[in-house]
Amino acid sequence: MITARQSRAARALLGWTQETLADRARVSLTALKRLESESGLEVYESTRDEVRRAFEGSGIVFLNSDQGVGVMLVNRKRDD
Repeated sequence: MITARQSRAARALLGWTQETLADRARVSLTALKRLESESGLEVYESTRDEVRRAFEGSGIVFLNSDQGVGVMLVNRKRDD
């Protein structure tokens, strides 16, 4: 599950605004703001899934371990 902090960090790595992510993930800006809120607002799992797919398609890897969670931007091999 993507956390609010992971979403904000991934956006920062990509240089995306909330509007950009909402557009790329095909979710409403309101839904995205709920996902990125630290106040524990409920978010549909389908919203989290669409956001995750948008990030992963742009090179973001979500990290989860016993030491914590995070994100990483990987260099993707491009077909020329």
